[in-house]
Amino acid sequence: MKNSVRIGGASAFWGDTNTAAAQLVSKGNVDYLVFDYLAEITMSILAAKRMKDPKDGYATDFVEHVMAPLLPELKARGIKVVANAGGVNPLACKEALEAVAAKAGIALKVAVVLGDDLLPRRKEFAAAVELDTGKPQPPTLVSMNAYLGAIPIARALDAGAEVVITGRCVDSAVVLGPLMHEFGWAEDDYPRLAAGSIAGHIIECGAQCTGGNFTDWELVQTGYADMGFPIVEVEPSGEFVVSKPEGTGGLVSVHTVLEQMLYEIGDPRAYLLPDVSCDFTQVRLAQVGPDRVRVNGCQGSAPTASYKVSATYPAGMRCAALFMIGGIDAARKGRASASAVVEKVRRQLLEQKLGDFSGVDIHCIGAEESYGPHARPAAAATREVVVKIAVQHPNPKALKLFAREIAQAATGMAPGFTGYFGGGRPEPHMIPKLFSTLVPKAQVGVEVVVGEQRFPVAVPTGGGHVAPAEEPELAPAVDLSDTVSLPLIRLALARSGDKGDHANIGVIARKPEYLPYIEAALSEDALRRYFAHVLAGGEQGRVQRWRLPGSHSLNFLLHHALGNGGAASLRTDPQGKAFAQMLLDFPVLVPRALTQAD
Repeated sequence: MKNSVRIGGASAFWGDTNTAAAQLVSKGNVDYLVFDYLAEITMSILAAKRMKDPKDGYATDFVEHVMAPLLPELKARGIKVVANAGGVNPLACKEALEAVAAKAGIALKVAVVLGDDLLPRRKEFAAAVELDTGKPQPPTLVSMNAYLGAIPIARALDAGAEVVITGRCVDSAVVLGPLMHEFGWAEDDYPRLAAGSIAGHIIECGAQCTGGNFTDWELVQTGYADMGFPIVEVEPSGEFVVSKPEGTGGLVSVHTVLEQMLYEIGDPRAYLLPDVSCDFTQVRLAQVGPDRVRVNGCQGSAPTASYKVSATYPAGMRCAALFMIGGIDAARKGRASASAVVEKVRRQLLEQKLGDFSGVDIHCIGAEESYGPHARPAAAATREVVVKIAVQHPNPKALKLFAREIAQAATGMAPGFTGYFGGGRPEPHMIPKLFSTLVPKAQVGVEVVVGEQRFPVAVPTGGGHVAPAEEPELAPAVDLSDTVSLPLIRLALARSGDKGDHANIGVIARKPEYLPYIEAALSEDALRRYFAHVLAGGEQGRVQRWRLPGSHSLNFLLHHALGNGGAASLRTDPQGKAFAQMLLDFPVLVPRALTQAD
């Protein structure tokens, strides 16, 4: 058994920089290179590509632009690769990679994990209902994939694979699989499985743990042109160190790593994965050297007996246009013009009996409209805005009519219109909407293909997960008799992201002594009021809060705050990426003596 295993995270999404893999191979001294390519919208895109070409449907960049040029060095250094690049056609991805290797004269043992694609079996699961709403399965699905875990990846490596390609799996599995293989971790060794999963969760978004998307961005900005990509150095105990290749840009600190740990999670006591239920609440982080952070305190318990399944289905068409308006009262002029365009088209739709738009979103970018009632008064007086109009309609004919009517605003509406972006009229696009459900693990067969060998993989199906009890929102006992008001950013860091139609915001106290005052200010009620303009139900919407004592942080989940979320949302921020930045202005009362001690 090795003393440690070094794993480099080379991709956060399909479209991430191709320079990451080369950097990690040449400078990272890694044992494994792992890639995360897939999101729900990516699956629907790949499914559409496979319908046009049976040999397509995978992340072609992985084969053509990453693996092809790196194969000789990967082979020479003995670096193994795990990637969920298979999309909806892992076998085609395997075939393409083997062809590239053969052309280069390199013997390469490639494996694929199969079983996640449930689309051919959708009728078997017709009774499955949506997790949040209980709605039935839509009649037409574009994709339907179970989130598989790390066990089949480990079995493929056990069988001698040098490259393992999966379809849909949980993002962290590409890290946990190699660790189970290298250290022989048992399928019920939940503390170590949780540690490996948290390591995978931290590096799954690439440079987001090495200084990307970081609250204190000015500490990092000089490194943006050559950002270092993350490495986890994991020990047999499950403890690990997060770092990056020497001489690269970026920053690995307790705060950069912790922001990523809180990214896109719900209840931190029960982060549910196929192999383990992770508990983040007692995780501790320590700076152990320049750009080196040690992580321990990971806890885990049994997983559930089900796989989460994400399906996508067509939910109408959308079209979006952007144009700029400048001059005095730019925002008022922009909104007036955009509203007039929508109303003009609406009248024509009704005259032609096409029906009204099923959704409209107008946003004057630059006037702080995303802040709702918290926008600064001066922002409304800005002298230039980009106006976004997004509309939704089931009939593409209606959206083509909308696209034709945008340009006339330049001569027939408010002054200062400078044309619209995009190099021509905007085009309608299908809206892929997400349908999430659960399927018993016992009904999903998992297989591995290694070279010409094909074998089933047994995965524990019994579950055993015990849901944690509701955590009461207790107000901390703090003395607010002599206080000053400070914006949250003075006391904390924050990062936000999406969980389907929900948004999470992780808040990290800069000092442990700040946390009680942050807690007192950021109650669930306070966040309901602050984000009422985006929450379904307004001030009656649902917000949950949890504590993470080990890292002096909080996590919030804003339910149904994204206008359906992802590609189904017409909003300018459909994934809640800016929510944390909005919250950092929130006023927090702290003792005057505490500020004087700083």
